[in-house]
Amino acid sequence: MIAVEEHKAKADAFRAMHHGPKILLLPNAWDVASARIFEEAGFGAIATTSAGVAFTLGYPDGERISRSEMLARVALIAREVKVPVTADAEAGYGNRPEDAAQTALKVIEAGAAGMNLEDGTDDPSRSLLDLTLQLEKLRAVREAALTKDVPLVLNARTDVYLLQVGAPGERYDQALRRLLAFRDAGADCVFVPGLRDAETIARLVRDVQCPLNILAGPGFPSVPELEKLGVARVSLGSGPMRATLGLLKRMAEELKTAGTYKTMEGGPSHADVNRLLS
Repeated sequence: MIAVEEHKAKADAFRAMHHGPKILLLPNAWDVASARIFEEAGFGAIATTSAGVAFTLGYPDGERISRSEMLARVALIAREVKVPVTADAEAGYGNRPEDAAQTALKVIEAGAAGMNLEDGTDDPSRSLLDLTLQLEKLRAVREAALTKDVPLVLNARTDVYLLQVGAPGERYDQALRRLLAFRDAGADCVFVPGLRDAETIARLVRDVQCPLNILAGPGFPSVPELEKLGVARVSLGSGPMRATLGLLKRMAEELKTAGTYKTMEGGPSHADVNRLLS
């Protein structure tokens, strides 16, 4: 287990990255090998992807994987890299504040310096968790972290845009209301996946007055553009993991139809991967 002082130092360093002169680029890993590749590429921190971890263990996304299985993978990653790791803890594995608090304690035990907490639900009649309850969960996470003396960096996510909740013309006000409440409940950063319009992103940066995380990928503004808009943090979610599945799919098709191996070109050598993980 990571020493408390080292853990605190990583959390403090990670928090400072949200207020630095440069945008925080936060690639999402799903196992130790992907995390080490990101670390060796020079990224100063790494996030996990809950969907990516779930997929590799045979589960669909959405808390179908158990908390213990998810955080066991987080612990492996945090142990094998030197940079801060932030854990995607989905919706906290339970609808009670006590559940979110317990998840936060387990995240800290896993060696992570931060965690995501989302407000989406699997209930088709109610896409987002009641705001009052979500705020109680956020406060419970913050209080739990204090008991461990680790300043866990809390990234509070709303799925208003991702799940297309409500009429399009009402989504901005709904998202802003939730993000401001998250900020005031103790979130260090707020996260709104599904938002890609540059003008709306710039408006949200001005209105939330705290670090804003944007989930990026094909079709989104580039990192320099997001930095110019004032975005503090950019993550990729399960995109990199799914891109590797796309490569694997193309490889399988090439092998099956042409009997050739061109899609295998460009990968690290066996010796390089051994070195990476030694």
